[in-house]
Amino acid sequence: MKSERIPVKSFSADNGFIGKMQKLVREEVLPYQYNILNDAIPGIEKSHAIENIRLAAEKLRGKDVKPDEFYGMVFQDSDVAKWIEAAAYALAAGEDPELEKAVDETIQLYGASQHEDGYVDSYFTVKCPDKMWTNICDAHELYCAGHMMEAAVAYYEVTGKRELLDIMSKNADCIYEQFMKKNTRAYPGHPEVELALMRLWRATGNEKYKELAKHFVDVRGQAPNYFVEEKKNRGWNVWDGTEELNTDYTQSTLPVREQKDAVGHAVRAVYLYTGMADVAKETQDETLLAACRNLWESITKRRMYVTGGIGSTFMGEAFTVDYDLPNDTVYAETCASIGLMFFAKKMLENEHRGEYADVMERAFYNTVLAGMQLDGKRFFYTEALRRTASFPYTMRWPKERQDYISCFCCPPNTLRTLCEAQEYAYAVKGDTLYVNLFGENRLKTDRIDIEQHTAYPYDGQIDLHIHQAKGIHTLMVRMPSWAKSATINGQQATANSYTAVAIDQKKSQTVSINIPLRPRLMESNPLVEENKNQVAIMYGPLVYCLESNDIEGGHHINDIIIPADILLTPVKMTIDGHEVTALEGEALLRQGEAWNNKTLYREITQPATKTAKIRLIPYYAWDNRGKTDMSIWLPLDRTAPVNRQQTAHIAVGQNESLTDAIRQAREMHRLG
Repeated sequence: MKSERIPVKSFSADNGFIGKMQKLVREEVLPYQYNILNDAIPGIEKSHAIENIRLAAEKLRGKDVKPDEFYGMVFQDSDVAKWIEAAAYALAAGEDPELEKAVDETIQLYGASQHEDGYVDSYFTVKCPDKMWTNICDAHELYCAGHMMEAAVAYYEVTGKRELLDIMSKNADCIYEQFMKKNTRAYPGHPEVELALMRLWRATGNEKYKELAKHFVDVRGQAPNYFVEEKKNRGWNVWDGTEELNTDYTQSTLPVREQKDAVGHAVRAVYLYTGMADVAKETQDETLLAACRNLWESITKRRMYVTGGIGSTFMGEAFTVDYDLPNDTVYAETCASIGLMFFAKKMLENEHRGEYADVMERAFYNTVLAGMQLDGKRFFYTEALRRTASFPYTMRWPKERQDYISCFCCPPNTLRTLCEAQEYAYAVKGDTLYVNLFGENRLKTDRIDIEQHTAYPYDGQIDLHIHQAKGIHTLMVRMPSWAKSATINGQQATANSYTAVAIDQKKSQTVSINIPLRPRLMESNPLVEENKNQVAIMYGPLVYCLESNDIEGGHHINDIIIPADILLTPVKMTIDGHEVTALEGEALLRQGEAWNNKTLYREITQPATKTAKIRLIPYYAWDNRGKTDMSIWLPLDRTAPVNRQQTAHIAVGQNESLTDAIRQAREMHRLG
């Protein structure tokens, strides 16, 4: 049974954790990024993204525009597209005439840069119009088109305005002519248009777009390899120097139904897998869905960080091999985790399995949220799990957030994901309403009116008030994999699965969910050599980290050891005006002189007997208090037995306040 499309405007999240972030995006970050895209912020490197589109429009009107007037990346148009999509979701929350005017003007400019046959791309229009469609592997024409198709659908759904939808329908028709009739063996080097065409098909009802999406999926990786042949024939490169062709990098070594391991560029991979899962759902293609399951297993069981980050190497921004998950040199692009959320959502639409929503939640609350500074003005491209001043290498992308990144794909991608966050919360199939994610929000359609009240992710009490559910007879509530003692209406619920609750059609009702939150010491598979004898700490869906300014006595982060029986107490604190729940405890200190760069090995002469108080903060909130050392994974001392009774002190939210829980925890600790 197919999922029912839930209208974008049916969601609202005015308060709570997500609502506050969305308010920040609407009021501060969207205008800020618009100014960046318009080169209007002094002291910040010029984006030139909107200026490139203006140059393309002027050239089509006959103005003499020089090729070198184009500035920036070949995929610069996509930055604008993602900003438009984010703005559309923001407008769904309420009227904003100034924002809507900015979007409309940008759309008009983009339309003026479209060729008569529907082709639109500022890079090729300005820089090399004689090379259109000659470098499908690297030139991102289809990628840019896909992102603008997504923006067009979102803006149409929210405002009812068709201008961008008509522009991108004409562009999709152009792409159809090129790849269904002229160059039928080609497929996108950077996947994205596949999932976008599926969205455009749903919005317009034009079957050609679904047909084209399926075609791109089906021909990918067929022998002989298209990209190998194209490179031999084209005689030019997008990037400076000689480009090496790696078919794993472009997920084209094998046809997609034969692919079993997630390989190559991580963002490209999960965008492709999202399109595959969507096509599989709409065509009932079991062989394609089976391939998606294999790729999902490859990522989440062997190639994913504890944060939901994916892509372990900067070399090709790519997956490597199973269990290769370095923390200092991690790639883990923010866009890759966003793409993993897309993939998870489409897998959920195929089959409602708890693990899909579990990973979706993990990626969102950790890597995706960490992509933006708490004030919304600085951004990560990659998501490090560790940063120390003593690290001996200079990485390609900085380990601190930047106000502008020359590859500006992640910041507007983060915005559109934050602005549509609640859309991941629910799904409707027939007479069943699924609750996939928790957060303060309201869903109100012609059939459904449900409010979700909670302080999640810092409190595990969730109340679902069902005011109306016409024809909806069953509520399926997902329990996270870590929810070992959760209850629904007082009855035990099973972790990592969905629990059914009957909906009363005659009157409103409240469903009370309680998921006790507790700090959890997580270890990784021993095959992840980098994390041997180390722990990461989680609280609910949040991964926590230690920053050096939260270590008593100014000790180095390398000297901290976590005892297996550590007592961690939840406490409230404020970081840059944002309230978070930190975890305080007492750690062991490694003894011995400080390391120097001339010592590689030494004998242990002193046991770790001294202690220092530490405070762990949510990973998404790190790098907001100066350039501190930080680590998620910390050495573990297993010599102290784990006191299993201590877990009771952290069950916050079960008819007790945070203060009561802390008091109980301290009393239990005092009694031993």
